[in-house]
Amino acid sequence: MLRPSAFGACVLGLLLSIFGAAWCQSAGAATPSDLPMTARLKPRKLAPGVLTTIPPEPLAEETLTGPRPIVEIVKSSKFTDWDPNHAPKTATIKEIASRITFRRTIWHLEFSFKPVRMIYVDIPQPSGKMQRKLIWYMVYRIRNTGAHMSPAASKTEYGHDLYAPAKKNYSVRFSPRFLFEAHKEKKAYMDRVIPIAVPAIQRREDPAIRLFNSVQISQLDIKVSTPTTDNAVWGVATWTDIDQRTDFFSIYVQGLTNAHKWVDPEGAWKDGDPPGTGRRYAVKTLQMNFWRPGDEFDAHEDEIRFGIPGKPTYQYVYR
Repeated sequence: MLRPSAFGACVLGLLLSIFGAAWCQSAGAATPSDLPMTARLKPRKLAPGVLTTIPPEPLAEETLTGPRPIVEIVKSSKFTDWDPNHAPKTATIKEIASRITFRRTIWHLEFSFKPVRMIYVDIPQPSGKMQRKLIWYMVYRIRNTGAHMSPAASKTEYGHDLYAPAKKNYSVRFSPRFLFEAHKEKKAYMDRVIPIAVPAIQRREDPAIRLFNSVQISQLDIKVSTPTTDNAVWGVATWTDIDQRTDFFSIYVQGLTNAHKWVDPEGAWKDGDPPGTGRRYAVKTLQMNFWRPGDEFDAHEDEIRFGIPGKPTYQYVYR
């Protein structure tokens, strides 16, 4: 039989082992994957259909923009039109700048996700009190499949450069931006970092897999996964204060690729303006559509369906 002092020490050690791991994870210190008990756990085997994988859709045309003018040169008073005496006019700076093709390397990541779910968590408030909130969350997996595209030039028989995308493998970083958009309510919610919610979500989903929030995951170098080595990283996106009347909504994910488009609207840049004034960028974004055939009372995750009737379940768009 244990003496009272020994019994108290055992109870204290048990409480520390249970709650200390959660506190350390939310504080960014020791993580569940660092702890001996968690290290011995094996990831849960998911049933078919639980994890939905959306493959990347890299396009060769995403490696270039143009030909288009550099407005900061073409419309600047510092560069005047002139006809050179011993060279063609097309060799002048202003003429060259009027037809520039911008080339860049494009990388992409594979996105997989589990169904959108809900959980109640007590969240600290500025007053120092705890408030119980309903959190909508999505557990996802990021995998670097490699084969990133980089423009490579080769010479034609006439001495001209011919570009074709060459595929390369290297590590990249995922700096996510998750936007939850309710269509009928016309409301949008950015992913919120809630450290105190992550341990509760992890215990529910899989204690053996470390879940990173949107800030933590952006600090990781995601290595290329191969048929023999899986370097996938798991994360979680969380939202609070979602309008409970929401029935049709989309989740937009940015950061899965660096593909983008940009335009210089006519008249947006004026002589003397700083470079880039008025330039508009659109980023390649994954759009996933959902619907919830329920009402505003007693919201439950089982009501959420992937896909909206009459619309694609997902698509890549520029936003």
